[in-house]
Amino acid sequence: MSEIVVTLPDGSELSVEEGATVGDVAYAIGPGLGKDTVAGVVDGELVDKADPVHDGAQVVIVTDQSDEYLRVLRHTAAHVFAQALQRLHPEAKLAIGPPTDEGFYYDVTDVDLDADDLAEIEQEMEAIIDEDLPVERELRSREDALELYEDNPYKRDILENEAAGDDELSFYVQGDFQDLCKGPHVESTGEVGAVKLLNISSAYWRGDEENETLTRVYGTAFESEKDLQDHMEMRAEAEERDHRKIGREMDLFSIPEVTGPGLPLYHPNGKKILSELSGFAESLNVDAGYDPVETPHLFRTELWKKSGHYDNYVDDMFLLDVNDEEYGLKPMNCPGHATIFDQHSWSYRDLPVRYFEDGKVYRKEQRGELSGLSRVWSFTIDDGHLFCRPEQIEAEIRQVMDSIYEVLDTFGLDAHVALATRPEKSVGSDEIWEHAESQLRSVLENQNIDYDLEPGDGAFYGPKIDFAFEDALGRKWDGPTVQVDFNMPERFDLTYTGEDNEEHRPVMIHRALYGSYERFFMVLIEHFNGKFPFWLAPEQVRILPISDDQLGYAHRVKNELGDFRVSVEDRSWTLGRKIREAQEDNVPYMLVLGDDEEEAGTISVRDRQERETKDVSIDEFRDHLDAEYGEKRLEPDFLAD
Repeated sequence: MSEIVVTLPDGSELSVEEGATVGDVAYAIGPGLGKDTVAGVVDGELVDKADPVHDGAQVVIVTDQSDEYLRVLRHTAAHVFAQALQRLHPEAKLAIGPPTDEGFYYDVTDVDLDADDLAEIEQEMEAIIDEDLPVERELRSREDALELYEDNPYKRDILENEAAGDDELSFYVQGDFQDLCKGPHVESTGEVGAVKLLNISSAYWRGDEENETLTRVYGTAFESEKDLQDHMEMRAEAEERDHRKIGREMDLFSIPEVTGPGLPLYHPNGKKILSELSGFAESLNVDAGYDPVETPHLFRTELWKKSGHYDNYVDDMFLLDVNDEEYGLKPMNCPGHATIFDQHSWSYRDLPVRYFEDGKVYRKEQRGELSGLSRVWSFTIDDGHLFCRPEQIEAEIRQVMDSIYEVLDTFGLDAHVALATRPEKSVGSDEIWEHAESQLRSVLENQNIDYDLEPGDGAFYGPKIDFAFEDALGRKWDGPTVQVDFNMPERFDLTYTGEDNEEHRPVMIHRALYGSYERFFMVLIEHFNGKFPFWLAPEQVRILPISDDQLGYAHRVKNELGDFRVSVEDRSWTLGRKIREAQEDNVPYMLVLGDDEEEAGTISVRDRQERETKDVSIDEFRDHLDAEYGEKRLEPDFLAD
């Protein structure tokens, strides 16, 4: 038989027979690895160990020590849920049940479930785990599958669409249960060490509001009870930090039903924080040589057709008919910036040209996918686009990366970096994409930045480097990005005059330092648990007069603290209650004023960590605030010593 060559994670190549499976590759590496193999990752996709590999494939072997193992285990846990449900409710119809980053879910119908039913189903799941049923993969004909799912429109939909053209279809069987599924799965139900059903919601079939509403049951699974308990404790902490809860308590934002879904309103407290974030981003942009621009919220769809968004993004756009002419709310700012560049004649000496804008954009997400500030219809990107000569690409990307790392350092955030390559739906030639991807890879490797490869996750117009913020609980959120784009300059026929007096095509680089203000705001709310650094806090200092007799002195102190965000607590409460209220409002500093302070012209300073010192001069405190604000320190530290 002829041979094929696959590439292993260390970059080495391995020759195997044509038709070899992931398991065969593992055994070729070593019999011990072959025996321990649970699944594989082929070209970035998690697959069953019985799946074949192809010539040139990038292959990773998955064992129970691999990061991917938990995802495989959770996929099996989803099948355990479905089996338990059908044992208790044989009438239930199954739709899909994938693993997720947090656990798994299964969409079902024809069964009436509520939260009170979860304990009984969970108990049956534990019985199935104790039975330690082998999980076996079987290949069935399309005819057998269609007959089996004669009364299940959801499985038939999968057969007619996702599995269209496949003559042999994979099923996974465990005891009396079978399910159409690509896998992969662990070898037995007994490998699922601990499960927990979390909650119930509704979901549209395939996420389409025009389709039927199904019942979605969420759960999670781990290898051990201890891992599950640790997760549940983190989940409880996450609920306590939920930005929607803190947003209400601190009066930061709201998304009322009357205004429409995914359209946040920022209250004064929230807007103060956003203004500080915007000012910081602007300072980074100005320091890096960007000029501010502004573009409207909508354009004629001719612009979106020219940019390629209409063909590739129209399903996610809000379209309007204005005097029999079609307009679209902008889903991205880049075509506007490209058009500004196109209004001028440029020499090679002028490049790079850099623009930035806090640009409001609109994307029509499915209602079921909207969630607080993390996924909305209307959001603002701290957008920047620069136009440069090809030989300037690497230096410009390095500068963007420096700005992104300054953001990370300022907010005390860690981030995971990934290189996202060409998606299936894209524009441009193979040569253009290969060149763009190699440029980004070169920057990452020359700066010794660890990164993951995300095949197919690039933008439709170019590859990108993505940063995922890691918050205080270790959760990851999409954040900054830098993207190389050879396609939009071609579509807009952008040019500059080179040193040879000939016209040349500039390269366009897209970048955002936060990602979007909405999601970054959400990350900060949950990361800091509402306890914002002094420079960001909507209320920075609260003055607490012990009695009404000190109100006049309190207002004089407020005036001496200049432009800081200072309030006077003038309600006739006890001092203890005033302090508790300020603590609950996460105010960084409280100034306690009594007769002694007024007589001496001093203040008593208390911080939200309950440290306190007396006999502080107003000038000393103001000087400290100036320094703490200017240096963007993460914690109030006047009383740190």
